[in-house]
Amino acid sequence: MISRRDFLQVSMAASAMVGASGFGNWSRLAAKQSLTQDDLLQFDTYGNVSLIHITDIHAQLKPIYFREPEINLGVGDAFGHVPHVTGADFRKLYGIADGSPSAYALTYNDFTAMAQTYGRVGGMDRVSTVINSIRADRPDALLLDGGDTWHGSYTCHHTQGQDVVNVMNALKPDAMTFHWEFTLGSDRVNEIVEGLPFAALGQNIFDAEWDEPAELFKPYKFFERGGVNIAVIGQAFPYMPIANPRWMFPEYSFGIRDENMQAMVDEVRGMGAELVVVLSHNGFDVDKKMAGKVSGIDVILSGHTHDALPEPVLVGDTIIVASGSNGKFISRVDLDVRDGKMMGFQTKLIPIFSDVIAPDPVITKLIDEQRAPYINELTEVIGQTDSLLYRRGNFNGTWDDLICQALIEEREADISMSPGVRWGPSILPGQDITREDIWNVTSMSYGEAYRTEMTGEFIKVILEDVGDNLFNVDPYYQQGGDMVRIGGMGYSIDVFKPQGSRISDMTLLKTGESIDPAKTYQVAGWASVNEGTEGPMIWDVVEDHIRRKGTVHVEPHENVKVTGA
Repeated sequence: MISRRDFLQVSMAASAMVGASGFGNWSRLAAKQSLTQDDLLQFDTYGNVSLIHITDIHAQLKPIYFREPEINLGVGDAFGHVPHVTGADFRKLYGIADGSPSAYALTYNDFTAMAQTYGRVGGMDRVSTVINSIRADRPDALLLDGGDTWHGSYTCHHTQGQDVVNVMNALKPDAMTFHWEFTLGSDRVNEIVEGLPFAALGQNIFDAEWDEPAELFKPYKFFERGGVNIAVIGQAFPYMPIANPRWMFPEYSFGIRDENMQAMVDEVRGMGAELVVVLSHNGFDVDKKMAGKVSGIDVILSGHTHDALPEPVLVGDTIIVASGSNGKFISRVDLDVRDGKMMGFQTKLIPIFSDVIAPDPVITKLIDEQRAPYINELTEVIGQTDSLLYRRGNFNGTWDDLICQALIEEREADISMSPGVRWGPSILPGQDITREDIWNVTSMSYGEAYRTEMTGEFIKVILEDVGDNLFNVDPYYQQGGDMVRIGGMGYSIDVFKPQGSRISDMTLLKTGESIDPAKTYQVAGWASVNEGTEGPMIWDVVEDHIRRKGTVHVEPHENVKVTGA
């Protein structure tokens, strides 16, 4: 008799063959071949339950450009496996044709030329059109938001998240979980959550004083859809107090808490759940490990690491779905649930091509209303770029190179540091740089640009610590994000060595001299998690720099030598 795992594996293979997973049959369209909204939304309805997943929007309400990473290394068991496959290797793995729409959406090669062919992506009014189409086909589909929603733009910062809250409420999600939202401060988060018309979930959000589940954030919620009793369990970002300022939300603690997750799965199963869905902000590799440790989860909707995968990954009896970031993708997941078991699935990762998908006029109007009080500030041109500005990649991106150079020149530093965050749209060569563009890559509630003295030894400690957060072979010790960006200094990194031994050949670029562990250097940076950090705001530093330059040019460099890339 066939096992359920065998059945799911057959389901995955069949989906891949018939084009019901991934991008569907249009993924091989040649460049410049006509692509229609119907192509993007075509889906053969399957089973009796539909999930709609969107995650890591980072407050991007309008269409943008967004380049996928060139380098995304995996270590340990993750080496060579998705999502740690990029470029041509990614296209070969999924059978994606060079120059196709899916090559543009999912890989970095020839990005500028392909962006000029296929245009911008995202826009929450286009997202709304896709959601409405799915709901027209499956009216009781569940819309689930994976978090990192109320953060990342000029208007989000100035409204303390209200602009995005208003737009998301209009899309009528059924539940969400959290990460960057907490950097609004716990008082503001509590205020918003108390007024949400949908579930705010996090089985790992605890009261820090009593080490008990936080009352405001329920661990799970039940939904009945397609005659199926569904439990959705929330999993907020586990490392909030480490990666972000603990002092902004001191009454809360987090952690992976997989023992509690198992208890929640067992509890909802005991209450009659026929389908268990985890709405997660763990990051993909952490979700893979959790799926192997916690039994009884049918679907994990993965967020945090911004991975976009055309097909789910199967771990035991659990499928893991990764839906990208910045409003660039939506995943539709159709499930066949019978006799209390998930027996099969079909999925589609839907890219939001802004020039192809018609905007929902109701949401367009709502977005414009949020932006109207700030439109003059948003659209002011600060300068131009003759280089492609992008962020994603394990070790560097041209946006961060520009930010690091601004810190060195405007703050009169030897060395600069910029956090390895993965959010922030791209800008094409020849485009104007507006104030909105600058805020899209710098906006946060602790954006002070500090200037301080650090010894060479301490700089190495920082690099080793961040490197271990990224390249520890145990996913439970990884916090997501990328390597801290460095300006004014070069170094080598061996990602396969243990902590304390990865970083070598640290060099001060302006002199060519080796970094002296005992010598003190002037270092400028931003996004310190320490309370009371002083300095001008990073967006002002970058704006002053770009305005002074007029047109910015970012030369490609190889200041970071990587073993393992």
